[in-house]
Amino acid sequence: MLTIAIANQKGGVGKTTTAINMATAMAATGWKTLLVDLDPQGNASTGLGIAADVRDMSSYDLLIDEAQVDDVAIATGIPGLDIVPATVDLSGAELELVAVEERAARLRNALEKHRGHDICFIDCPPSLGLLTLNALCGADSILVPLQCEFFALEGLSQLLQTVERIQQRFNPSLDIIGVALTMYDRRNRLTDQVADDVRDCLGPLVFETVIPRNVRLSEAPSHGLPALVYDHSCVGSRAYIALARELIGRFPPERQAA
Repeated sequence: MLTIAIANQKGGVGKTTTAINMATAMAATGWKTLLVDLDPQGNASTGLGIAADVRDMSSYDLLIDEAQVDDVAIATGIPGLDIVPATVDLSGAELELVAVEERAARLRNALEKHRGHDICFIDCPPSLGLLTLNALCGADSILVPLQCEFFALEGLSQLLQTVERIQQRFNPSLDIIGVALTMYDRRNRLTDQVADDVRDCLGPLVFETVIPRNVRLSEAPSHGLPALVYDHSCVGSRAYIALARELIGRFPPERQAA
C-alpha cells in the first residue's frame, strides 16, 4: 500500500479538502483507497458524511489500543473509498503516547500489517506533534498543501526542517512527493508573487496544477460530500482531478496502476 501524508503545520491551508478530494479522485480511477483521519477535529470524517454516532472505533484505537485497520475502517458513500474516522478521543492521544514505547511508530505498525487497499492518504492535524510525527513515520511520501499567502512561506521552511529530521531519525525513505498551491486567486497579485517565490525555491517539486478559491469546495463538506461528488464540474473539482492525474504521474512506474 502506498501511503501519503497530507501535512502542513499551518491551519487553514486546505489539508482536509485536499485529503477528501484526492482520496475520492483516486477511488474514482480504480484505486482501492483508504483515508486515515488523524485530526482530532474529525473534519475529514464529517466531510465524507460519517456521523459521529457511527464512529465506534477510530484512529485513536489504532494508535493507543493497537487495533487493526480492518476493524476500524468504515465504508464511505464513495465506491472504493474507506475511512478510518477520528473522534474527540484523539485529542488526548498526544499525552497518552508520551508514555508509550515506540510512540512514533504506532501508526506505521498498523499500516504495515494492512493489505486491503492500494493507497492510503493521512489527513494530519495542523501541528507538528506526535500525531503528525506518527503520520510522517508511517508514510512513504508527504504531500504539502500550501496556501498562496506570505506567512505560508515561513511555515513551509519549518516543515521542510521537520521532514529532514524525521528522515534522519525515524523514516529515511520519506520524501516530499509534491507541494500543491491552494486557495489560488488570480485577482490577487500577492497570490502570483507567492506562487512564483515557491516555484523559484522548490522548482519541480511544486505541482503545475493549482487549486483555486472556489465556493463549491467550501460548500461541499456541509453536505457530507467531496466536491467531486457535490459538483464534479466546478473549477475546484476539475483542479483536484488534474492534481490526482499529476500525482499518479509522480509515482514509481511500477505503482502507476492500481
